[in-house]
Amino acid sequence: MRAITIPEPGGPEALVWADVPDPQPAEGEVLIEVVASAVNRADLLQRQGFYDPPPGSSPYPGLECSGRIIELGPGVHGWAVGDEVCALLAGGGYAEKVAVPAGQILPVPDGLDLITAAALPEVTCTVWSNVFMIAHLRPGETLLVHGGASGIGTMAIQLAKAVGARVAVTAGGPEKLARCAELGADILIDYREQDFVQEIRKATDGTGADVILDIIGAKYLQRNVKALAVSGRLAIIGLQGGVKAELNLAALMAKRAAITGAGLRARPLNEKAAIVAAVREHVWPLISNGQVRPIVDRTLPMPEAAEAHRIVEDSAHVGKVVLTV
Repeated sequence: MRAITIPEPGGPEALVWADVPDPQPAEGEVLIEVVASAVNRADLLQRQGFYDPPPGSSPYPGLECSGRIIELGPGVHGWAVGDEVCALLAGGGYAEKVAVPAGQILPVPDGLDLITAAALPEVTCTVWSNVFMIAHLRPGETLLVHGGASGIGTMAIQLAKAVGARVAVTAGGPEKLARCAELGADILIDYREQDFVQEIRKATDGTGADVILDIIGAKYLQRNVKALAVSGRLAIIGLQGGVKAELNLAALMAKRAAITGAGLRARPLNEKAAIVAAVREHVWPLISNGQVRPIVDRTLPMPEAAEAHRIVEDSAHVGKVVLTV
């Protein structure tokens, strides 16, 4: 088969479409003929040499895909050759074929085409696990989403609105904020021009956000704590703004707040399977009935993965950038 390889870490030009050995499904895995994958910022870090795949995983980038099952490994039940699926991966989505544990597979939702489905697994699993399973966002609460126009952000807005929460977002510029508003965001904050701490306090009569979904990390840590409501929950899922910061623990304790940090890629298989099962139960019906939808900015052929990475690095997109085989 062919796959996007990274012979040497570097810029987008480091991505090479090359011939590689076919993967073989192990016990409990299925082999998928990939139709599409989607770009995540973790892929950019892997390309730069900063985010190696977990041991035993595919060395190729790509944390999600859609396609058709072409082979079942030993011990797989409930799936059949020919099923159209999408999958959460530890790696290997930028390829013509990928082997994946059966517990990380989802059927393509009703009414959605196979290519668009590639934009679903990573964002739905990340948002549902962090905002709902860990931070326990409830109806009537306020969620603040940093990077509201990103793939994660556009999904977080929709899922939070679907459960009856109020949603605030930060994004860069009026065009991206307008797209967030179209998806249901109630409070729009241009991080280039406005202080999100002041704006969220103003919009909540001084209360603050009950849950914050943060992709920035260190740069926003102190301000995030200031923006939290009493008993607020800060869920950190990205480190675009650095990995080390100083925190006033007295401020955290005064608000009886909680800070969590979680990724998906390195989690044990049973934890990933539990998240995927929860997404299938709670999110898939919302997609099938049209209440929630993946936002795809554009699609590019897989050999043009370098250009896709440039687009994501420049934040020149809203939602997801999808690669097609």
